[in-house]
Amino acid sequence: MNYIQWIRSKVGREKIFLNFAGGCVVNEEGHILLQKRHDKQMWGFPGGALELGESIEEAVKREILEETGLVVELKKLIGIYSKYFDSYPNGDKAQTIVHFFELEVVGGELSTFDEETLELKFFDPNEPPELVNKQHEDALADYLSGGNCIIR
Repeated sequence: MNYIQWIRSKVGREKIFLNFAGGCVVNEEGHILLQKRHDKQMWGFPGGALELGESIEEAVKREILEETGLVVELKKLIGIYSKYFDSYPNGDKAQTIVHFFELEVVGGELSTFDEETLELKFFDPNEPPELVNKQHEDALADYLSGGNCIIR
């Protein structure tokens, strides 16, 4: 049982804090990798929830590998996004805290093997599709502005 399942078994669908780590993978043409998410059928940056005992760095590397098939290293912290709220199709509610990084691919192969990923695609960062939520929109804006260690 993962952490979210465990905590939900205690509190049900009530609003809780969830900590996430994710990031922006950029290809040689300067396009950004987005993931079409299974849960909301919308595009967003890859990443996911921290597990108990896991560091933010470990979480972002694990989540990117699971969701994209890519092995990454952290280049820089773009920002921490903490005053955002989300609801999920199953009724769960959370204040989501995301640690968002610029990432460098060091191995692996792009793959949609993960059940959370419907599709992976590189987009011109100035012409993205509609993103899954305001948190992802702000992270993209901060990436485009050259943001470094932004706190929202």
